[in-house]
Amino acid sequence: MTEQSHERPETTQSAVPVRGAANRRGPLRVGERVQLTDDSGRITTITLAEGGEYHTHRGVLAHQELIGAPEGTVVTNSGGIQFQALRPLLKDFVLSMPRGAAVVYPKDAGQIVTMADIFPGARVVEAGVGSGALSISLLRAVGDEGTVHSFERREEFADIARGNIETMFGGPHPAWQLTLGDLAEELTRVEEAGSVDRVVLDMLAPWECLDAVAHVLAPGGVVICYVATVTQLSRVAEAMRADGRYTEPEASETMVRGWHVEGLAVRPDHRMVAHTGFLIQSRKLAEGAVRLAPKRRASKSDYTEEDLQAWTPVALGERIVSDRKLRRAGRDATNLAEQAAKATAQIDPDSRRENTPQSTEDTSHE
Repeated sequence: MTEQSHERPETTQSAVPVRGAANRRGPLRVGERVQLTDDSGRITTITLAEGGEYHTHRGVLAHQELIGAPEGTVVTNSGGIQFQALRPLLKDFVLSMPRGAAVVYPKDAGQIVTMADIFPGARVVEAGVGSGALSISLLRAVGDEGTVHSFERREEFADIARGNIETMFGGPHPAWQLTLGDLAEELTRVEEAGSVDRVVLDMLAPWECLDAVAHVLAPGGVVICYVATVTQLSRVAEAMRADGRYTEPEASETMVRGWHVEGLAVRPDHRMVAHTGFLIQSRKLAEGAVRLAPKRRASKSDYTEEDLQAWTPVALGERIVSDRKLRRAGRDATNLAEQAAKATAQIDPDSRRENTPQSTEDTSHE
């Protein structure tokens, strides 16, 4: 087991403002990711570089046309094709960033932040970190004064997540702490009993961690699990009920369908982001409290050996990611993080303080 954390800098009234705020404002800078959209709606994301060029079969666009320009600028390449340039939104970044593990889609991340009531200053535990998509949303919600303690068993995934997080925030986030190891084994060793506000589990077998979670979760604290299949959903729900320290679990899924709106031609899109995963949540009861549950008709709830076989990683569809792909994604994530750090370094600290209000209220395609 290896624990990795970033020391929290001393904060004063004149300290650098909320992490990630300054590098989302102002003119476009070298090292930043920029989203180019042409007149047909085709989107390409590039990283600005001194002397860089964006080549297509319809002409060349010099990066210098964008460096120092305000966000929302429209530029024309050598072939007369126009592009609008904007910084990627979080949803764009998540779906285009380097990845080893599958990411939590924005529609689910938004639900997790809201349903689990992730508030500024909260102490949040997350497992596993995957490619860092959900970690970014959690860090934005807790702010610089909260804590997101991520657990990840695979170092390759942790490296990719670290690169993606540092790319998004322009450097290490002061609220993020990373532990390499199994949550079920490490959580009670590194977190005190009753000290955690929220726990988010994105793993194949979250039921294996419910005992450790109940130990560190504060009374009234929320645990929310992201699972892909109905068999996982069923076992998590029954494990929560059997544990006795959690309220009656609630389960849901979210689907997002876009709409085509052009004059009177208004209709739903032919494609939609449908099932990506289920969310199931519960809350920690006070010590010694007895769970209240709705009365149900008697039903078969015991698991057979055949049922248990349905919950193996292979049966649940776990994808094996090749070492080659992980190494490539890790290099890409690290390179993007280095470029983002260069872009952040160009921001004048005095200007950042001057243009940032003292209030730190969180406002927060493929």
